[in-house]
Amino acid sequence: MIPSHPRFPTPLSAGRPAPAASLAAPTVLLALLGLLALAGCSTAPESEAPQPQIDARPLSQDTAPRSVEVRPTYRGPWEDPSNPLYNRIVYFDYDSSAIKPEYIGVMRNHAAYLGANSGTRVTLDGNTDERGTREYNLALGDQRADAVRKFMVAEGARPDQIATLSYGEERPTNPGHNESAWSQNRRVVIQY
Repeated sequence: MIPSHPRFPTPLSAGRPAPAASLAAPTVLLALLGLLALAGCSTAPESEAPQPQIDARPLSQDTAPRSVEVRPTYRGPWEDPSNPLYNRIVYFDYDSSAIKPEYIGVMRNHAAYLGANSGTRVTLDGNTDERGTREYNLALGDQRADAVRKFMVAEGARPDQIATLSYGEERPTNPGHNESAWSQNRRVVIQY
C-alpha cells in the first residue's frame, strides 16, 4: 500500500474516493484559463476618428501660405566645381599604391585646406579593381589610403584629421570587366 499525504493524495489510495476539494481546483483553473482565452480574443470596438475641421474663410494676405525656398546645404568648398578641392579622387596603377605625379597637386590642395581648418576631418576611402582575392584587395585599398594619408600629413594636415578605410573591390565606380573600368576603380576618394 502506498502511503498518501493530505496535500498530495494519490488517485486510488486504498480504494478511497478523492476528496472533493482536490477535484475542484483543476476544474476552477480550467474555467479561468478558458475565460482568459476568450477575453484575449475579443476585439476592441472601433472608435470613430475625429473629423478635421475645415476653415471656410477666404485666404487673406496675412494668412496666405508662404512659399519657402529650399536651398541645398553648403557643406564646404569641395562641393564647388570651380574650387580645386572639388577634385577628390586619386587614381592608381594596377597592383600599386605608389602615388602618380599628376595627383600630387590634388593632395596638396586638400592637405593645405586641412592644415588651415583644424576642425575639419576627412576619410580616405581606398578602393581596388575586382582582380585579386577579397583579402588582398582590402589590404591594397588600405595601402593606397595610407599612402595618401602619409603624403597629406607631410604636406601640413594633422594625423588626427585623417581616417583611412578600405573597401577593396566592394564599391566599384564602373561595374565593367575591362581595363577601362578597372582603371576607374583603382582609387582613393577623399571624403569630407
